[in-house]
Amino acid sequence: MPTDAASPPLVGLSELDADARLKAEGFNELPRPDRRTLLRIVLEVLREPMLALLLGGGVIYLALGDFKEAIILLVFASLSVIITVVQESRTERVLEALRDLTSPRALVIRGGERKRIAGREVVRGDLLVLAEGDRVAADAVLLEADDIQADESLLTGESLPVRKIARDEAGELIARRPGGDDQPVVYSGSLMVRGSGIAEVIATGARSEIGKIGQALGTMQTEPPRLQTQTRKLVRVFGLIGGAFSILVVMLYGTLRGGWLDAVLAGITVGMSMLPEEFPVVLTVFMAMGAWRISQARVLTRRAAAIEALGSATVLCTDKTGTLTENRMSVAELRLPTGDVFHPRAGDLPPTFRDLLDTALLAAAPDPFDPMDRALHRLAGEHLPDGADARSLVHSYGLRRDLLAITQVWRDPDDLDNYVVAAKGAPEAIARMSGLGDADLRLLSRTIDTMAADGLRVLGVARASHPSDDWPETPLGFGFAFLGLVGLADPLREAVPAAVADCRTAGIRVVMITGDYPVTARAIAREAGIEAETSITGDEIGRLDDATLAQRLKTTTVFARIMPEQKLRIVEALKADGEVVAMTGDGVNDAPSLKAAHIGIAMGGRGTDVAREASAIVLLDDDFASIVKAIRLGRRIYDNLVKAMGFIFAVHVPIAGLALLPLLFGLPILLGPIHIAFLEMIIDPVCSIVFEAETAEDDVMRRKPRDPEQPLFGRALIGWGLVQGLLVFALVAGVFVIGQSRAMPETELRALTFFALVLSFVCLIFVNRSFSTSILAALRRPNPMLLVVLIIVAGVLGLSLAWPCLRELFKFGPLHGDDLALTALAALLVLIVLELIKPLWRSGLGGVSPQRAA
Repeated sequence: MPTDAASPPLVGLSELDADARLKAEGFNELPRPDRRTLLRIVLEVLREPMLALLLGGGVIYLALGDFKEAIILLVFASLSVIITVVQESRTERVLEALRDLTSPRALVIRGGERKRIAGREVVRGDLLVLAEGDRVAADAVLLEADDIQADESLLTGESLPVRKIARDEAGELIARRPGGDDQPVVYSGSLMVRGSGIAEVIATGARSEIGKIGQALGTMQTEPPRLQTQTRKLVRVFGLIGGAFSILVVMLYGTLRGGWLDAVLAGITVGMSMLPEEFPVVLTVFMAMGAWRISQARVLTRRAAAIEALGSATVLCTDKTGTLTENRMSVAELRLPTGDVFHPRAGDLPPTFRDLLDTALLAAAPDPFDPMDRALHRLAGEHLPDGADARSLVHSYGLRRDLLAITQVWRDPDDLDNYVVAAKGAPEAIARMSGLGDADLRLLSRTIDTMAADGLRVLGVARASHPSDDWPETPLGFGFAFLGLVGLADPLREAVPAAVADCRTAGIRVVMITGDYPVTARAIAREAGIEAETSITGDEIGRLDDATLAQRLKTTTVFARIMPEQKLRIVEALKADGEVVAMTGDGVNDAPSLKAAHIGIAMGGRGTDVAREASAIVLLDDDFASIVKAIRLGRRIYDNLVKAMGFIFAVHVPIAGLALLPLLFGLPILLGPIHIAFLEMIIDPVCSIVFEAETAEDDVMRRKPRDPEQPLFGRALIGWGLVQGLLVFALVAGVFVIGQSRAMPETELRALTFFALVLSFVCLIFVNRSFSTSILAALRRPNPMLLVVLIIVAGVLGLSLAWPCLRELFKFGPLHGDDLALTALAALLVLIVLELIKPLWRSGLGGVSPQRAA
């Protein structure tokens, strides 16, 4: 409201005072986060055991003068470093996004003069001059407020603007936090949608409300990738076992055969054969390919951990505004005093409703920022082609704390003798202005309750005629006639009910967390298909201890009037109860909970930079239904990853066996480090790509979520892998023995064994494509990558015999037709035997992935 004419002029800080505070308290921005340097990332990568073995093998080959094999191993090592460093160097940019958001230009009063400065230079005690359309530069208390409404959706997530009043009107009892009407404080990052005022800055930078969110983000750690943790632990276990075997081999080789450098090479060979370092490689490939596949569903994956967690999500916490709804206010219904109702989607506007809509438009701002005013302009544009174009606004009355209505006076060129007076606002205020009787007030109250229960924001509309420009002191001086009610809503996205139903089928509980009022929240929840029998408000949560909150969370699905720190508390409580939490959101207020959740899902189109940077997944089309697509793909990716890891586990058994066999029986060394590196870093990952491209199992969205604590390698999968590996080892060893009995030269024997091994691996691909169906059923499922991999493997095997350079590198001799037939027969036996015994493991493998108990 305007300041009194006798009030002294506002002077503000002097430049000297402002400079002193800037030096003492710092810029109005958030501190930069600590970043991992490139050197630190490289040092972390160099600690990987497989990398150490590759480098060690390369160094020993250099010592032996075998430069070709040394260079090949060092190239493998370099590629491993480059891939990992690129993956690890993707760092968070949350605080930078917050800093950009909170540094608009600001108009301040300093030394009695108005000047525009950079937002980062605003200090505590500065006087901000605020006008419609301004972005607030810092938290500030209003000294003067003239009809101010602010959009605080960045902080609260709610699309409706809130009303602001001056400090002198507010008193000291009002809770000063973002959201809620009649507060005297404006907050950094909020947008002025109506009115003007002057405010004194009370908090800048990290001390502002948005800054506190930034600080919380800076101290929070994202969830570590569980599969990555499991695979690294598994690699370490195998590494210790392999290391012990390697030392034993070196001692035995050096003692029995002499030649300690060769002994070390033999030890490295055994160590590499027993170290399943392809697990991290294949995991990285699956996560990268999974991110690409999910992006085809218009979902951007920022962190690999989210892909693996998607299949095990048990709770989906969703914001209401902008996530379930369109974040665009629209007129849902017009209601006359007679009880007649018009729904805009029903068709053309009936003539009886024309005055109601026309008057509501006249009471709205001509060039609106307010979302409700914009909704009225859109509807009028569709049904009232002339609108208010011919009229001119001559006088207006803003919102007052004792009269929550806006009144505007227009001159109509068609009726110069009278002015048209239009008012809209709280129905109770409009009813008072219209002088409704007790019976009408009771009927109006019941109507408002009915509309509010449907989640509508209700405005009353009244109209008057005034004969002169002698305006009364308040709008109560006009003789208004009550015209009816306007119900506005933020409409539900069309695809939401079906997406919620899909989540329920997949065993995922959908929970709505919103800053809106409980009645509106429950109405939207019911419309979306979310159970809304009970709800909890932020005030109630504030009074609950952690144990009681955890108990209430088991049965409550709607949370209303929730503050950002309470969203975070809800997520943390769900996680503590063993739930795998996915959290959706789009505002700054959602960022801490997005980062704390196992799966943070931000809206890409409408969401803030802060929400996007804090999230693990971004919906590029802001479509809630895309979450279900992402979950389906996440489950498919995990299923296929289990198949690939089982395949790799199986192939390590014959690789390790063939590395140890010659040493135990005094036979020629068949596989050296170059062969092991080639198998484990080229053949195995390439073959694993076939599993990545497998289509989803039929029941992928009818299972309960996967238990995230279930190890990647369960007993059944390990047993199945051992059976496959031992069978391949036995048959390939048999081929080796047959070659020995033919007195084949060592180079030919090595090629024969290597071919039998690789062809057996190809047969393992066919066996492991599906645990739940036979090979015949799996062959009918399209997988274009299978043909590609078969061509690659055939090409590599052909080149290893035909290209002298590669043949010399692998130390292969020529193979004849009967030799190739023998290797093919061994591989075919692998396929037949495993297909016959696979049904014995089918129930233990659980149709691919373990299921969580209902």
